Amino acid sequence: MSATVSFKVASAHGEQHVTLAYTRRGSGDPLLLLHGIGHHRQVWDPVIPALAAERDVIAVDLPGCGESPALPNGMAHDLPTMNTVLVALCEALEIERPHVAGNSLGGLLALDLARAQLVRSVTALSPAGFWNEAERRYAFAVLMTMRQIAQRMPLPVVERLARPALGRTLLTSTIYARPGRRAPEAVVAETLALARAQGFSETLRSGRTVRFGDDIVGTPVTVAWGSKDRLLVPRQGVRAKGVIPGARLVRLPGCGHVPMNDDPALVARVVLDGSR
Repeated sequence: MSATVSFKVASAHGEQHVTLAYTRRGSGDPLLLLHGIGHHRQVWDPVIPALAAERDVIAVDLPGCGESPALPNGMAHDLPTMNTVLVALCEALEIERPHVAGNSLGGLLALDLARAQLVRSVTALSPAGFWNEAERRYAFAVLMTMRQIAQRMPLPVVERLARPALGRTLLTSTIYARPGRRAPEAVVAETLALARAQGFSETLRSGRTVRFGDDIVGTPVTVAWGSKDRLLVPRQGVRAKGVIPGARLVRLPGCGHVPMNDDPALVARVVLDGSR
């Protein structure tokens, strides 16, 4: 089921109305899925059937991404605000302490929710926030370049490029290790999502000083990293394990930064195992 939900969120300027788009499928314990910067909830589509067989799966478009409008004026697209919004979303959907799986920015958001003891478990796939300064600068430069290309490329060109596997490789090899497996229509949709993401620039700016440096105690944490992640390199997973010693660190062989399409069966199993 695809839907939108509107709810009130407290801010420095008083209560603000926020609207988020989401998809909900399955039954069982609630599992919230969070995508990365400039992406949209459909990036989880390859793994949702397997997850929904055992979980009540809620895949959400983060504020300013996909079909979710940007946050109202006066609300920043930063880590504290995003997670305040996600807590309010769970209240609006009557979800109490969900399991959370997140990729990239979504992984960082999930870990921050766990740090505040607001979730049952976390599975973070190549989460942001474990970079050194050089790695952060590199990742941000790549993301800004991807965004500029997506914004400047006419839709007919994107559609033409997405048809052959080589074109899909040119468009998405930064985030997928096996871009030829991504459906042409999915590549077109996520290119448009990146070009149109209203919260992209402000979210990226707010991340310049972000480092995740706190241990998480009392909440099961799984950190999984693609062995072919070209955006946030795999050694950052070792760093994450050092910050969160109790975390389960999982290698995803042959997977890139966004592993859900590279190996759906493996990623679904990692998420399900992490949300027991």
